[in-house]
Amino acid sequence: MRTRDNWITRAETGADIPAIRAVVLAAFETPLEADLVDALRADSSWIDGLSIVSTDEDGEVIGHALLTRCHIGDTPALCLAPVAVRPEHQKSGAGSAAIRAALAAAEDMDERYVTVLGHPAYYPRFGFTRASAHGIGLTIDVPDEAMMALALDEAHPLPSGTVRYAAPFGI
Repeated sequence: MRTRDNWITRAETGADIPAIRAVVLAAFETPLEADLVDALRADSSWIDGLSIVSTDEDGEVIGHALLTRCHIGDTPALCLAPVAVRPEHQKSGAGSAAIRAALAAAEDMDERYVTVLGHPAYYPRFGFTRASAHGIGLTIDVPDEAMMALALDEAHPLPSGTVRYAAPFGI
């Protein structure tokens, strides 16, 4: 079994689109997440270089993480979209490697804030904390522990406000 240190990560290329869709379709029960990734790719929230794939040594795409534009109030931020890993590679660190690479790429682009609506036992390992503790909320009711936020630059604390996602999220 591999660890996160063994995975090759890189920015998505146009040639990766079919492989990413296959990964997302394999990782989730319905095609909704794959459709969401495709819709985000076509939306103005798309930021080139913030869609990351994990590959094996043969270059096969086995994991994917995507950051897209959102806003916390009026402050630009990023949102971590569905992270997907082929079922046979889940819990191997391929997803974590893609997330870490996406966060590093965002930091390199001088992005400051990231939000995620996800599993509360998974995202704290990347530095995410409960968004409500910073005055960050949504227009829909979600479990308090499921909405998390991260400041990529400690010199700029998280802003407060309501998160506005890209239109494909439907929130």
